[in-house]
Amino acid sequence: MAQMLQRTPLHDRHVALGARMVPFGGWEMPVQYTGVIQEHRAVRADAGVFDVSHMGELEIEGPRAHRLLQSTLSNDLDRLAPGEAQYTLLTNERGGIVDDLIAYRLARHRFLLVVNASNHLTDYEWLKERELEGSDVRDVSDEYALIAVQGPRAIERLGLPPARPFTFAEAVLDGVEVMVNRTGYTGEDGCELLCMAEDAGQLWDAVLARGVVPCGLGARDTLRLEACYPLHGNDIGPETDPISAGLGWTCALDKEFTGVDRIREVKARGPEQRLVAFVMIERAIPRHGMPIEGGGEVTSGSHSPTLDIGIGMGYVPSRIAQPGTELTIDVRGRPRAARVVKKPIYKRED
Repeated sequence: MAQMLQRTPLHDRHVALGARMVPFGGWEMPVQYTGVIQEHRAVRADAGVFDVSHMGELEIEGPRAHRLLQSTLSNDLDRLAPGEAQYTLLTNERGGIVDDLIAYRLARHRFLLVVNASNHLTDYEWLKERELEGSDVRDVSDEYALIAVQGPRAIERLGLPPARPFTFAEAVLDGVEVMVNRTGYTGEDGCELLCMAEDAGQLWDAVLARGVVPCGLGARDTLRLEACYPLHGNDIGPETDPISAGLGWTCALDKEFTGVDRIREVKARGPEQRLVAFVMIERAIPRHGMPIEGGGEVTSGSHSPTLDIGIGMGYVPSRIAQPGTELTIDVRGRPRAARVVKKPIYKRED
C-alpha cells in the first residue's frame, strides 16, 4: 500500500493557485505555479515566497541543552548569543553528515533546530537517544508553519526593519505573530517566517497581498544551486565528510563532538575528493548521477535561469578540483565539456 503523503497547512491554497503538486520527502509540495524560470527570476529581481512548512523543528531545552548540542553539532554554539543563529551539521561517528541544519539560540538554555524534512525523525531520534539528564528534546514540527520570503526587495515588501544575517526577532506581521529569521536558501536577502500552524493561511495571504510572487520547489532548487548551497541526500549525506564537501568552516575542530577525530584526520591528510561547482562550456544540462571523467560524479545539476547555461556541483578527485580546470561530463552517453568555477556560481553584485 502506498504511503500517504503529508500536507502542509497551506496545501489548499497551493491547489487554489493552480500549483503543480509533487511528492517530496514524504510530503505533497508545489513544484511550480507559473513556471520555474519566471519564479526563479522573480526572486532574483524582486521577491518570492516559498512554503517550507515541511521542514522539521526540534526544541531542546534545559540546563544541559547546550552541552548536548555542543557534543553532537559541528559548529560552536558558544559563538551564539540569544537572538542569533548558525548553520551547522549533525555528524555521525565516521564524520559523515547526518543532516545540515540551522540552530537558533532562543535563550541561554533553550534552542530551536530547523532541520531537513526527510531527516527530521532521524535527527529527533538521534538527539533523543543521546539526551542528557537536564536536557529535553522535543519534536514540535506539527505546531509550526514556515514561510520563506526571499529576494532583494523581500524585507522592503514585508515592511520589516533591516537586520544582520543569521539573527532573529519576534514581530507581528499583518496581525500574525511571527519569528523573523534572517536566513534563507536562495543566495538573496530575505527571511524565513515561523508562525503557529493555524496562522499559516492568514500569513501566506498577507505576504501575497504585499506583491510577493508564490514560488515552488523547482525555483528553490535552481536558486540554491546557483548559490552552491548543498542539498542533503544529493550533495551531502551520512557517507560524506564536511571537509570533502567544502563545509569545513562549519566545524569547530578544537572542540569534541561526534566524529570529530575522523574529520580532523581528513583535514590533516587532505580529502581524496572535493565537491566542486562547475559551468558547462558546451550546451548541455548536467543531472544528478552523471559520471565525470576521471572518477567523479554530478550530485546536482540544472539549467541556470540567471546565466542561461548548464550548471552543477559534483565530487571530483582533488587533483582536478581547482577553479579553471576543465571537466568532461557524460551527458546521456555524450561527452560534454565543463569548467570548475569558484563557489558560488552566482552572487549578487551589491
